[in-house]
Amino acid sequence: MVGPGAVNSPPSADNPFVPGNDAAYARWRDRKLAARARAPADLLVEVRDPRALTAAESAEIVRRCRRDNMALYASRATGEDKEVPRRLGAQLGLATLDTNFLADEDGITSISVSGAKAGAGFIPYTTHRIRWHTDGYYNRPEWRIRAMLLHCVRDAASGGDTALLDHELAYILLREDDPAHVRALMQADALSIPARMDDEGVARPEAVGPVFSIEPATGDLHMRYTARTRSVAWKDDAATAAAAAKLLLILDGDSDCVLRTRLAPGMGLVCNNVLHERSAFEDAHGRTRLLYRARYVERIAGTQGAWREMETAGV
Repeated sequence: MVGPGAVNSPPSADNPFVPGNDAAYARWRDRKLAARARAPADLLVEVRDPRALTAAESAEIVRRCRRDNMALYASRATGEDKEVPRRLGAQLGLATLDTNFLADEDGITSISVSGAKAGAGFIPYTTHRIRWHTDGYYNRPEWRIRAMLLHCVRDAASGGDTALLDHELAYILLREDDPAHVRALMQADALSIPARMDDEGVARPEAVGPVFSIEPATGDLHMRYTARTRSVAWKDDAATAAAAAKLLLILDGDSDCVLRTRLAPGMGLVCNNVLHERSAFEDAHGRTRLLYRARYVERIAGTQGAWREMETAGV
């Protein structure tokens, strides 16, 4: 398992995510940009049943995740069946669920409008926009979220669109603007999430860490981020402020690296915890939007170290 207890080793000299490895970065950047998805359709895999993928369906999902850190799927699995994300995750080598306190008892989270959770300030359970983020940005470092699945059971009457950005592309866009941006966001104290308190005291301790980091076991790039302005604290230095401002400008701008789609019933997202946001939406009377979400400690199997082998064609 990749998670608590993983063996650490320093990044290799050919790792493109290490600031200063300019030649390795340039080679990887050019291949990445040439191969990347240009539209949501480039991410889409038609599957008969996500609970029982064929070998060809699984291979196509993994191929896209190796290239773009994400894939979309479309299926006829439209019922309220939480075995869909659970079995799909298992087939992709995802085993260690993040059973956070908002998840259902089985570890899969049902995301729909909830008066109680909305009243407690949890935006995913409202109809409001969810700003750009990666999942689990408030988790402790040894329990980082490396993969996430979303499965749509019911879509909204209007709105609820999803925007996606491969975090490796975000890294490129920042480094191309100024290498100092990625250096700043790799600082060990770049982004802090204050402790969450409840009636009994500290429900979740403060989480301090980098935005970008390199997985010690595989050399993969990991990102933790939120565009929220409340309950977050950026490192108080000019370099971090400039980097955070540039990243938000990219996310809220018109970059063609950002892919926008709408999950319909039976559709889903499989990803190595890429950047994503949700637009505001409206439910129809008697028919509420419902998605299942599963978060995992592992990366999608077969995508570890994909940066080493990426080629312009056949990624």
